[in-house]
Amino acid sequence: MPDEEIRTLNRPDAAPAIPAPTRSADPASARKPSQPKPEPAWLGPVLIVGIVLAALNLRPAITSLGALFEEVRTGLGMSGTVAGLITSVPALCFAVFGVTAPRLSRRFGPAAVVCAGMAAVATGLLIRPFTHGAAGFLAASALTLAGIALTNVLLPVIVKRWFPDRVGTMTGLYSMALALGTSLAAAATVPMTSALGGSWRAGLLVWAVLALVAVLPWLPVAAAARREKRAAAGRPGVSVRADAGPKIVRSRTAWALACYFGLQATGAYITMGWLPQIFRDAGVSASTAGVLLAVTMVMGVPLAFVIPNLAGRMRNQGAIAVTLGLFGLVGYTGLYLAPAAGAWAWALLLGVSNCAFPLVITMIGLRAKSPAGVVKLSAFAQSVGYLISIPGPLLVGALYQHSGGWDLPLTLMAALLVPQIALGVLAGRDRTIEDECGMRD
Repeated sequence: MPDEEIRTLNRPDAAPAIPAPTRSADPASARKPSQPKPEPAWLGPVLIVGIVLAALNLRPAITSLGALFEEVRTGLGMSGTVAGLITSVPALCFAVFGVTAPRLSRRFGPAAVVCAGMAAVATGLLIRPFTHGAAGFLAASALTLAGIALTNVLLPVIVKRWFPDRVGTMTGLYSMALALGTSLAAAATVPMTSALGGSWRAGLLVWAVLALVAVLPWLPVAAAARREKRAAAGRPGVSVRADAGPKIVRSRTAWALACYFGLQATGAYITMGWLPQIFRDAGVSASTAGVLLAVTMVMGVPLAFVIPNLAGRMRNQGAIAVTLGLFGLVGYTGLYLAPAAGAWAWALLLGVSNCAFPLVITMIGLRAKSPAGVVKLSAFAQSVGYLISIPGPLLVGALYQHSGGWDLPLTLMAALLVPQIALGVLAGRDRTIEDECGMRD
């Protein structure tokens, strides 16, 4: 939708209030387009709660399964090939279903699609523990991941649409919630499973409750957005058709963001999937290796709030991308030279490096002028990025199996940070996709 049609919430510099209507002797005044009604006072707080709850649910479906994967694999009789397929499904689903987000957003509105996405997450998590075969488990997981993919793409759009003057703050808030949900599921799933009797089914089912709670605030938000859309359609001179947005493939910045997103996602999935094994192969106990992974994930909680706020105040975010990449290079070098002796330091450094995710999400919101541009850019960057990330964990596993050690995989992981840093510098430049594509907002 055009920028001039966007009304923001709790914004001190918003347009002045419209005076109460008065009778006019001029009949033409009655034919002037009616002014839009102000947003209801409750919408801002409920939106913030909804954004936080949605972000909390964007990773537990993945990390809770990772914590119990051996038990799930045994319980469902999965072959090694099927188990490998399941580990690659998240990135594939994020890429495939993320592409549909712009069209669904234009037709139903971003709030309604996020509401449906959260419902899909909850439904898949409710069904998954009751399946009795790999095919059913995979289908339920795909439903959950489809909902996550839509929400992944549209949360930056929600922020741009309702909080355009607080992109950094709101992105930091939901990035912090996302990191918290990721680390909480990784750390708490096994203890909760033991407390519930030791069944992996009970351990996975718990996370459906959190997803169901996340649906609730989006129901009134989606209803309010739908009423506003109907009201806007009835106002003369007001168009509710969303701008189709610029042709993203012509934008160098869009491609830089997509490739940067893909490389940071590659590093994150490799870390989540293989870091405990790296430590265990170096002589670290299994329990300590799990704690080290939790430390890496927890680092994202405070930094996911700090980095977007900092990035939102800067015209060029390239320096942050370089800094995060250098932390990763030092971390991988340490794992190569002394994995056990400096294990805590390497876990901390890689935790900082993995905060490239909140940075790239913030840059997506800053590199487009309008919500229509953000939805196109978000879908393009995330879909292409997740496709790029799919081979990484598989290649690391193949190199590990082929070489019998971690020297080659760690060399690859460090080497990938070099183009990631370069792409972060390109994506961080102060420009928008509309300007690059010759569009007018």
